[in-house]
Amino acid sequence: MDYIIIVAGGKGLRMGSDIPKQFLPIGGKPVLMRTLERFREYSAELQIILVLPETQQAYWHQLCEEYHFDVEYTLANGGQTRFHSVQNGLAKVPDDAQGVVGVHDGVRPFPSIEVIRNCYETARTAKAVIPVIPVVETVRQLISRSSSDRLLPEGRKNGPQGSRTVPRDQYRLVQTPQTFDIQLLKAANRQPYNDGFTDDASVVESFGYEITLVEGNRENIKITTPYDMKIAEVLI
Repeated sequence: MDYIIIVAGGKGLRMGSDIPKQFLPIGGKPVLMRTLERFREYSAELQIILVLPETQQAYWHQLCEEYHFDVEYTLANGGQTRFHSVQNGLAKVPDDAQGVVGVHDGVRPFPSIEVIRNCYETARTAKAVIPVIPVVETVRQLISRSSSDRLLPEGRKNGPQGSRTVPRDQYRLVQTPQTFDIQLLKAANRQPYNDGFTDDASVVESFGYEITLVEGNRENIKITTPYDMKIAEVLI
């Protein structure tokens, strides 16, 4: 059996709103509802686990009644960090479960069905899979002056902090859902937390497992700012 853990713990600070960003409407429906619906569209059998801070759950239930939202899911409490929130979601997955579990940002309502399917199917053999997209802008790396000065012609100096262009074809932007063998992700999440755990792939990588990349879809944006909301309305 396969699972998806949808993590939604945003506070809307960068959105400049009193309402957490996952509850803001796009196309007349809260972002988080559209995210859950996308995974239900992918599979009627997929077990959905929604991770929400306890302080937001009453409002979420109110929205579900208001919008007559009937997608089935299991609710888990949010943790102090994303790592701990995923741990709480994983606790809802039986310890002896076999299959694939995904982890997805609640404010990414536009993963394509094709990308979701590719992530799950690839993870059945590769065990740890993330969707990525190419970097299209020029990328510069910030470096200390002592390092950057060595890269400049004699007599030329950078400011206190220099920078240099790096080859963008060697970099990728990471999306979700990130999918894993259930037992692998459970084992990796028993590690002590550290600040290097920026996503679930970094947790599994720290555990010593290689990550497989698959192609994502550019529409799969993470809604964080008012500008993102405008883009989301266009995508809807």
